[in-house]
Amino acid sequence: MLCAQWLTYPSPGAPRTASGAVDLDAPPPRAADGHPDLSGIWKAEDNRPCPCDDMHIGQEFLNIGWGIRGGLPYQPWAAELVRKRTADLRRDDPQALCLPTGLVRMHTTPLYRKMLQAPGLLMILNERNAEYRQIFTDGRPLPVDPQPAWNGYSSARWEGDVLVVTTSGFRDGLWLDAAGSPLTDAATIVERFRRVAFGRLDIQLTVDDPKAYTASWTTTLRQFLAADTELLDYYCLENEKDVARYRK
Repeated sequence: MLCAQWLTYPSPGAPRTASGAVDLDAPPPRAADGHPDLSGIWKAEDNRPCPCDDMHIGQEFLNIGWGIRGGLPYQPWAAELVRKRTADLRRDDPQALCLPTGLVRMHTTPLYRKMLQAPGLLMILNERNAEYRQIFTDGRPLPVDPQPAWNGYSSARWEGDVLVVTTSGFRDGLWLDAAGSPLTDAATIVERFRRVAFGRLDIQLTVDDPKAYTASWTTTLRQFLAADTELLDYYCLENEKDVARYRK
């Protein structure tokens, strides 16, 4: 790889230990308005019992409801759909077909994402396919009848040190995990972003989708700072040879 790809570059303004390493346990930074600054490059937690490769794939990537007692509260049709998608070896998975995956899977995908916090806006730049997401913090309401979108439409407010993000307006047919847990156009997702330390971000995720689930459900995703590096290009279709034959 070329050195111009910024594989190693010191994180500006990061607190350092005596050895020069980024102090991941330092207090979280704050923006000019006094709220925590969520800016940084983040990676998903690899919380598998045997994290025996370098992909940083967490349990939630495979099954978003793995930590919920009794699993996800699927509607009967949704439970059957998950069984079929598993039996079909994810043949119609949007991620396997290099399509956008929606905000939940971008939190768990084992690629970096950069968060940039500015007045009125939190921007998330995803390494995967150079996708972006806008979270507006300027008080605007959610659209009433929006064009359905992969990431929906997000509006947020601060509750103390927690950024509470409400998102709706999803397109139908999204997958929440590799198991094929569905998300429909009736869904509303509430995320609670809390930077608990300089190097750690917790995202409490609540999904309310009455079409697909019998009740709302909540899980917490842990993110860790990727210090002293930068994003790289990653395009799913670059040099891809399998998709053309995948659905035959």
